[in-house]
Amino acid sequence: MRQLLIDAGNTRLKWATLRGARLGRTQVSAWSERTVAPIARRLLRGRFDRVLVCSVAGAVLERALRQAARAAGAPAPQFIRSTRHAAGVRNGYVQPWRLGADRWVALLGARARYPGRALCIVDVGTALTIDLLDTEGQHRGGMITPGPALMVESLLRDTAGIRRRAGRRFGAAVRPAATFGRSTRAGLLSGSALACAALVERSVREARAELGGRPRLLLAGGGAAPVAAFLRIAYQRVDALVIQGLAMLAALNSR
Repeated sequence: MRQLLIDAGNTRLKWATLRGARLGRTQVSAWSERTVAPIARRLLRGRFDRVLVCSVAGAVLERALRQAARAAGAPAPQFIRSTRHAAGVRNGYVQPWRLGADRWVALLGARARYPGRALCIVDVGTALTIDLLDTEGQHRGGMITPGPALMVESLLRDTAGIRRRAGRRFGAAVRPAATFGRSTRAGLLSGSALACAALVERSVREARAELGGRPRLLLAGGGAAPVAAFLRIAYQRVDALVIQGLAMLAALNSR
């Protein structure tokens, strides 16, 4: 059985092919409203028995995937939603459907990769999310805050003085050169990344108090590098947790 697994984020698409139990290499592409249609057509070009999608990207991308699947004669994409429990993980939200599908599927992927371990899962993208998973597979809840790029974007948008002094062609994903920046641009980069790193470190301390032991810190996402530069605690960089979670769901659905 050949299945296409797609992780659709706000700015990036990740995908991989699952053939039987063998998961292929994860590929990544940035997307926008202008480029989403041709990217979707390229993704759905092959022959697939099933297309599983975890999406937080909204209606434009989901519509493009459905149209591309119809045009290619591929199965209609199945969009994953958060549930109360799956694959040994129990959703900690009072209303399980309100947990973002990407966070839910990442929890499944993390549990599959590190069974029986307490985990603090941090994903740094447009938003920074933190989720705590205990050794029994119980999701203890999480946090959501703007990621470094969104912090910078909000300041550039809403403060004329900072925007004027920061200059043009500003890239918030650049790794800060120092803690204390010697320009407005450098200060924005270090301030946003350090704020996120401080939140991550405090979250791990709180998790340790709640669990009675320190969880393994997993750091993921396209914006993770600037935050990692300021972390003073042990962490493990992980990629494609959502893809791994989709592979887990695909295997369960194939039985």
